[in-house]
Amino acid sequence: MTDNEMVILERHGPVAVITLNRPEVMNAINADMSLAAERAIDRLVSDPELRVGVLTGAGKAFCAGADLKEVAAGRPLIDPSQRERGFGGFLKGFIDKPLIAAVNGFALGGGTELMLGCDLAVMSEDATLGLPEVKRGIIAAGGGLIRLPRRVPLAIALEYAMTGAPIDSGNALKWGLVNRVVPQHDVLDAALELANMIAANAPLAVAASKRVVHNSIALGSDWAPEVWAFSDARIKDVMKTADAKEGPRAFVEKRAPKWAGR
Repeated sequence: MTDNEMVILERHGPVAVITLNRPEVMNAINADMSLAAERAIDRLVSDPELRVGVLTGAGKAFCAGADLKEVAAGRPLIDPSQRERGFGGFLKGFIDKPLIAAVNGFALGGGTELMLGCDLAVMSEDATLGLPEVKRGIIAAGGGLIRLPRRVPLAIALEYAMTGAPIDSGNALKWGLVNRVVPQHDVLDAALELANMIAANAPLAVAASKRVVHNSIALGSDWAPEVWAFSDARIKDVMKTADAKEGPRAFVEKRAPKWAGR
């Protein structure tokens, strides 16, 4: 566990399950919880035995977003030390290790932003996403307005951003916001299955692949010399690793590879 039980980290082999644990308020985030989430993410990143993270919520909700009682009282939703890291302690920073959202239930506002900050997502068929901040006189400040138009067509992103309308699981899957939609009781298992598929691969190759994909999106063209230069540099880096030698050797010897992460 983390040192703050508002967020719990459990090991499932090479996978860290990070659980937001304020079910009495639908896992709404205040500054203490945001700091606890940051510590859990840092443990995932720093532990070489952990290769993939799964983010989920305790109880019936994934995350109700900002704790509006804190907002109404004029208190900050993040710790002062987190200004460079953002809501939840990770939404402004790049994480090399894959992170999967297991959206087990209600996930509006900041909950949707946490999901969008993950690489992949498994969603309960009964869950709901959305950015309803405009209905409260505010805007989605945790990256939702930045990441949503990168995931769905512009007109769709604008519709959800300006109407604050909810996004059900069918539309979330239709527009590519999530990778899987499953019954509520299967969400964590489905996310762990996906996580273990990733964790079975060479960790440095997975991290490099993630960086190349995100960099190519950021630069906006598959023809730009900068895109190819970045990809070529990552390929050279990966080919120098022990894992790049182990993979072909294991294939020839007809055995499972033993990744060293170096």
